[in-house]
This record gives sequence, structure tokens and C-alpha cells, in this order.
Amino acid sequence: MLKFSGAAALINIARGAADPPQMPVDLPETTSKMEGPLVKQFSVFLPNKVGALLEIVKLLNAHETHVVALSVSESTDSAIARIVVSDPGRVERLFHEHEVPFGVCQVVVVEMREVATQLAKLFAALLMAEVNVHFTYPLLTRPRGLAALALHVDDTECASSVLTGEGFKILSQSDISR
Repeated sequence: MLKFSGAAALINIARGAADPPQMPVDLPETTSKMEGPLVKQFSVFLPNKVGALLEIVKLLNAHETHVVALSVSESTDSAIARIVVSDPGRVERLFHEHEVPFGVCQVVVVEMREVATQLAKLFAALLMAEVNVHFTYPLLTRPRGLAALALHVDDTECASSVLTGEGFKILSQSDISR
């Protein structure tokens, strides 16, 4: 009995040869994307006026939500406040209710025991994995008493995997919420 495999089987079938015998195929199962412990970041679009950021912080404080990390980029007409909060679900509802213009993305938050030495190791690992870093900023709070850095990268899954493999602890939303 002839056994057909791969391209040879397709050629024989195309030529009108008898159907190849059915052989059990043991294919590996596909893996789903790693659901890493990513953190939601809000990009809030603010008019470039005195007190605009204060209004956002007061809104959050009034609803018992804490700003965990903050970065502000300013231009002539507006500013973008990148904010990580203690309760992203509540903040999303608040921003919708109060018509605050915002966007949401995922960031990787990395805990570091020794910033002076680990920062170079962190960026070297991302470089070797060809992960681009778009921007980064430190957390205002220190979960577990250690420094933490929020990273917006082009491939959060790869970055999380690589950094975990290098011994870094990736923090989840529950790790940084009070």
C-alpha cells in the first residue's frame, strides 16, 4: 500500500489517482494570545488652560478614584494627560457621563528592585526582542514599596513575555489599585 504525504499526495489527487488512505493527523493545538497582566491607561485630551488638569483630578477624587500614574504632554492648543487610575471601570463611566474626551490603551507596568541597574537591562531586553517603546513614565505610588514604570510599547504581549523571562515582575491592575 502506498502512503501519500504532503505535496506528493496533492499531486496524485490532482492527477486523478485514488484517494490517499486516511491517516490520523496529530496537529498541535493553537495557542491563544497570552492575557498578560496589562493595565489600562487613559489619554485625556485637555484644553491648554490653567486648571484643566485640576478639574480631572478633582472629578476622580470626588468619586474615590486615585491617580496612580500621570504624564502630561503639552502643545500650543491642548495637552494630553496620560493617566493610570485605581479603578479604570469607574473612570471610563465618569468620563462618558461628564463628556471628558479620552482614549484608552494598554500599558505594561514593570516593577524594579534596583532602578539604576535594571533600567538598562529592561531596555536591552526589549531591544533584543525588537519591541518599540513609544513612551514611558513612573508610577506615583510604589506598589510593594518598589519603583514601577509604565511602558507603552508596540507589542504588549511580547514585551510582557520577554520581561517576565528576564526576571521582571509585571504588575496587573489589581497590584496597583488601592
